Amino acid sequence: MIRTFCYSDIGGRACNEDAVGIKTAGEDQVLAVLADGLGGHGGGQIAASLAVDTVCGGWEGASLPNCLSGLILKAHQEILQLQTPECKMKSTIVALSLSPGYAEWAYAGDSRLYRFLNGALAYQTRDHSASQVAVLLGQIQPEQLRFHEDRSRIFRALGQEGGLNVDMGNVPLLPGEHAFLLCSDGFWEYVYEAEMLQTLAQASSPEDWIGRMRQILSQRIPPNNDNNSAAAIWLRICLLITSL
Repeated sequence: MIRTFCYSDIGGRACNEDAVGIKTAGEDQVLAVLADGLGGHGGGQIAASLAVDTVCGGWEGASLPNCLSGLILKAHQEILQLQTPECKMKSTIVALSLSPGYAEWAYAGDSRLYRFLNGALAYQTRDHSASQVAVLLGQIQPEQLRFHEDRSRIFRALGQEGGLNVDMGNVPLLPGEHAFLLCSDGFWEYVYEAEMLQTLAQASSPEDWIGRMRQILSQRIPPNNDNNSAAAIWLRICLLITSL
């Protein structure tokens, strides 16, 4: 059985430019989408909500090749159509779909996906940001990325001029304990990967897991902290043994 939980918090800002949604199709198919409107461009709340609504509205449960990336590109075009000279709204996005035996994800920007298998971190997305490039070039260490001076410089976002390259990934879901975490930068900046692992080991449910991480976040954030949002999905796959 798939278990899920998500939340979005306004933080210390005047409005919440994060959006998050979870959609199910039967008992064994689920979609999670998280978007973060870019501040400084205007309309971030509209762009993020439109992105989540478009992907959720177009997803029908089937794991088809490039399904998520196609829906993200559709959201990109819809955001472009709403832009005005005074409001160049933009948003990051990360989306994950699970179906029997298969997980697929797609993203643009610095909203992240983490994948855990049997209590260990198996994968995390790579941000489309200037600070991530600095890590890849060896100019800074990975632990310096969170508060690097160029952290807010995002190279890919829905609503950017022209086309959009969407990064994609997929993996077979083998027997074991699977956990997925989608989160905006207002969340992962303050909750480190080691703490994600520690709280995952302690938690009894996706809601409990996120609650434990939010306690860590609340102890570190400044008064004017960014919006913060996350979605968690847990899935246990058992090995079936048959005898002749």
